[in-house]
Amino acid sequence: MSTSFDVVVVGGGLTGACTAALLARHARLDPGRIALLAAELPGAPSPAAPPEQRVAAISRAGERVLCAAGAWQRLDAARLMPYERMRVWHASAAPDSAAALSFDAADVGEPNLGTIAGMNALTHACIESFRERGGVLLQDALEDLAIDSAAARLQLRTQSLTARLVIGADGGRSLVRERAGLHARVRDYRQLAIVATVATERAHAATAWQRFLPTGPLALLPLFDGSSSIVWSLDAPVAQELLACDAREFELRLDEASSLALGATRLAGARASFPLRSVAAHSYIASRCALLGDAAHTIHPLAGQGANLGLLDAAALCEAVAAAPALHEDVGALRVLRRYEQQRRTHNLATDAAMSAFESGFAHARGPLAWIVNRGLGAVNRSGALKRVLVRHALGVGGELPRLARQLAA
Repeated sequence: MSTSFDVVVVGGGLTGACTAALLARHARLDPGRIALLAAELPGAPSPAAPPEQRVAAISRAGERVLCAAGAWQRLDAARLMPYERMRVWHASAAPDSAAALSFDAADVGEPNLGTIAGMNALTHACIESFRERGGVLLQDALEDLAIDSAAARLQLRTQSLTARLVIGADGGRSLVRERAGLHARVRDYRQLAIVATVATERAHAATAWQRFLPTGPLALLPLFDGSSSIVWSLDAPVAQELLACDAREFELRLDEASSLALGATRLAGARASFPLRSVAAHSYIASRCALLGDAAHTIHPLAGQGANLGLLDAAALCEAVAAAPALHEDVGALRVLRRYEQQRRTHNLATDAAMSAFESGFAHARGPLAWIVNRGLGAVNRSGALKRVLVRHALGVGGELPRLARQLAA
């Protein structure tokens, strides 16, 4: 096998796998000259398995990118959960009150507002699409990286590689980012997000539910088998307490936090958690190097946009690389990569700022401020025009988008 590639994508998560699949299909490169480096590979999803513990709310734009990657078509439709409605409310209001903000796909002529899908299934589909196209999958780990004007030189656990372009999709603690000298602003929320699957007394009604509490937001996402996936953001000491308590105590605390929006809850699997941080790279690119996904930006999960931002990064970078021949440039040239950074960095920074402001301002509102928040949500509810704008953003179709996110692949 060759140890010299045009592109090496470091990171076998959803963003990295989707990037590799897009490059193999749309970047006008020989797929055999594209490598995806993954320390661990997801197993093939089983149609009889329970819902995955980690899921993503894939927007319309994200769906189009995954379609272009040849991945969406590979998913088991029976294990996808399109959601048709969203309901958002503050801790000081009831979930069925006029102060609860509600969106319905039917009101804007859309079939749904997005789709809940398992992260393992999404990643596996992207990897299989990449392999089918002739891409090179390397199950190995990056140990060091050096970049000069001629090439990026990667030292893996078992071998050495060179590439004209190395893409860092290796998460918030990116080794690629560190070795490329690309600095980042890091903010620790000092919170954990607890994820688990729960059965609920009442049907989820194809609705995504979110309550903003002083301790952090709680989301209940509908799943294909009638259960719901929770993403519960909490200050770290409280989260550790909830992870350690018995199932019955956890369920009672969850019932209180959810205001029984779906009735009583019951754990249907294990609990897990991940730390919450905001990461924003000062630059996404260097000569022969580009960052995307969590390696470039990590945001609060309250709106479920992290995965979608990574998919849009993947589409924009693929399009920039595909344009290199017309510019008579090498795929690792700064002139090529700058087009990607200019399109994505401003959008990602704005989303991060909005999520941070929303989390700190909206979730922690009390007293008179909580009254103002509820009045504001009620006003939005009564404004059809404003709700349509918000729904477009929820669908991921607002603002400038890469071409691969604007249309379904043929």
